[in-house]
Amino acid sequence: MQQTLTSSLTSAWIDAWNDGDVAALETIVTDDYARVSRSHGNTESLAQIQDEITAVRSAFPDLSTRIDSVVEGEGQAVIFWTSVGTHTEPFLGVPATGRRVETRGCNHLRLVDGLIQREEVTWDSSELLHALGVRHLSDAAPHAGDVVVDDLSGEPDPESMKTFNRQFVTGVTVVTTRDGDAPKGLAVNAYSSISLEPPLVMVCVQKTSSTYPALFAGTHLGINILGTEQRETVATFASKAADKFADLNWHAGPNGSPLIDGSPACIEAEIRERFQAKTHTVFICRVRHAEVTEASPIVYKAGRFFDSDDLKQL
Repeated sequence: MQQTLTSSLTSAWIDAWNDGDVAALETIVTDDYARVSRSHGNTESLAQIQDEITAVRSAFPDLSTRIDSVVEGEGQAVIFWTSVGTHTEPFLGVPATGRRVETRGCNHLRLVDGLIQREEVTWDSSELLHALGVRHLSDAAPHAGDVVVDDLSGEPDPESMKTFNRQFVTGVTVVTTRDGDAPKGLAVNAYSSISLEPPLVMVCVQKTSSTYPALFAGTHLGINILGTEQRETVATFASKAADKFADLNWHAGPNGSPLIDGSPACIEAEIRERFQAKTHTVFICRVRHAEVTEASPIVYKAGRFFDSDDLKQL
């Protein structure tokens, strides 16, 4: 029985995961088949699994999956497997990175008449993002069992949130990277220092930005704090201009990130973590190079810019 089960499982998995013939899975499952994720508790049908395999193979066309072993017991079995593939197309909102990844998992099967009725898995598609160096913000900290969270019912409307955000005073930064030999960048005010030892900073970038794919694929980025003499530069990077560096003087940091001449301060940082936050990605970076000048930084609040030299202490 084990040899028959192992052979049928191996054949169907190879056909589905390696060749894209997802219909092959229909030969090894019952009509009421369901797959349950042990990490998230989500339950999926066969049709959803087939769609997932198609999406994974679209993003990793050279995907190769092997079954390492099948251990069978009375009415149950466990499959241990390994998959390897190259990320050449967008996947779950993440641009192609060109990275080759390897991921492993094990599936616990409940069997009825030699067919899989229920499957509990230790793996889902988010594991591929983990292998690419991308995690969801919910993974940033463990869930403590004794934490009590108030039920804050209702959500503010978008206009209320805009009004709230406009009341926050920030500086203006331009985050830069390279797309091959071409410099790329966008204006960002969602910047923050995390710590001085080690020197960590974060920036939050919207996925729809034209700079986002190059930024995500990069290993380093530049963060330029703009000054009062750079109003035209602010306008350029807040626009949709095709070449924002056409009339701009800049120089490359030690790892190639564009640093804008005349800025009050510039840093080049190594990208260490990428957290998915719905429409945005949070980049956690370790500073590797810094430059500071005597120029005055520009201040932004409620759609207007202010000269930082005129600020009065309260």
